[in-house]
Amino acid sequence: MSILKAADVGISFGGVKAVDGVSFSVSPGQILSIIGPNGAGKTTLFNIVSGVYTAGRGTIHLAGEDVTGMAPHRLAARGLSRTFQNLQIFQRMTACENVMVGRHLREKCSLFPALFRLPSVTHQNRETRAAALDLLAYVGLKDVADVPAGSLPYGACKRLEIARALAAEPRVLLLDEPAAGCNAVETEEIDHLIRQVADRGVAVVLVEHDMKLVMKISDRILVLDRGRPLAEGTPREVRDDPKVLEAYLGQHGAREAARA
Repeated sequence: MSILKAADVGISFGGVKAVDGVSFSVSPGQILSIIGPNGAGKTTLFNIVSGVYTAGRGTIHLAGEDVTGMAPHRLAARGLSRTFQNLQIFQRMTACENVMVGRHLREKCSLFPALFRLPSVTHQNRETRAAALDLLAYVGLKDVADVPAGSLPYGACKRLEIARALAAEPRVLLLDEPAAGCNAVETEEIDHLIRQVADRGVAVVLVEHDMKLVMKISDRILVLDRGRPLAEGTPREVRDDPKVLEAYLGQHGAREAARA
């Protein structure tokens, strides 16, 4: 059964249809990659699904509930987390503190106990730090838990952002170009981490330009071109689709690839 489903989603900016009639679904433990040339509408689709933009048409369902147009914090409380194309970590906070920020939706203390520093707040902070340390160990960053995030290598920051997204205990994780800018070793670490997350039963929806990574880890792939769905299927089906080759390589390039 699908945990996340988008049906006929569309949005326009002025007269430009940035996303036009896109539908997809993803099940728990499944990895769905969304690919396409630059300007295809991939991140815009992510922004609709995560509540940053409100769809001009279509619906989004999360665990059977219609969440179309719902604000990001309400979606997060219902189990949808995301990362962003550009790093959004707190540079001056430690790695552990960054992950602790992501736990706020799962904390039980309210404003009143925090104002008066009641013992329950101290206990909650200990629990939150312990959970954050567990997640840092999970992504391979426990040894740098108390290091300022701004001093970490780029690939480590990418994994840190995923750890913070996981801190909210999501059922669906949206990853916007998690391997962008990473070297081969860092990309392999991201690959392994995404597989681990899916193996825990979390549905992963991925936007990524690294085709080697996409073909290696995806269960299914959705291809967008100029805001519209172009193809969908298994990695093998998408790789061999003439329409996909043409979108990436042009007509001449597609013919050359077909001959190869």
